Amino acid sequence: MKIVINGIHANLRFSAAHMIPKHEFCGGIHGHSYHVDVVVEGERSGEFGFVADFKTVKSIAKEICSKLDHKVLIPVESPDINFNSDDPYKEHSIKFKISDKGYVLPSEDCYLLPLKSTSAEELAEFFAKNIFESLKKTNEKLSSVQICINEGIGQGAYYTINK
Repeated sequence: MKIVINGIHANLRFSAAHMIPKHEFCGGIHGHSYHVDVVVEGERSGEFGFVADFKTVKSIAKEICSKLDHKVLIPVESPDINFNSDDPYKEHSIKFKISDKGYVLPSEDCYLLPLKSTSAEELAEFFAKNIFESLKKTNEKLSSVQICINEGIGQGAYYTINK
């Protein structure tokens, strides 16, 4: 059985800026108003026979959204980004270069992600893994979590993590 949460209607949204280094159109800093769709599959369990409690799923997804909301998303594992610090997580400013273009941003305005890119595909995988790990604690019979990160209406990337 599965449950489905539509991100637009459930208010699973965040607005953020990002860049896709070296991409012809998306290489510069630009932003999106993202929304996150969630599908959870598994066997029903627990006192109420839920696959997963809608409230719990939305709470986990909203927590991730709130961390990313109104931030510049920076993929720290990108081979195309050269940081001016050995540990950008501890700096007051995030300083980095992409090719010959240098950036200095206040760290409070950034969210550093352990990803190679901040594409919709990578963000979908990030959300799926985090939500799956959190939900596994409440339902051992959980079989999969599928996430769609939408960069706008009708344009998104899906990622599914299976047990």
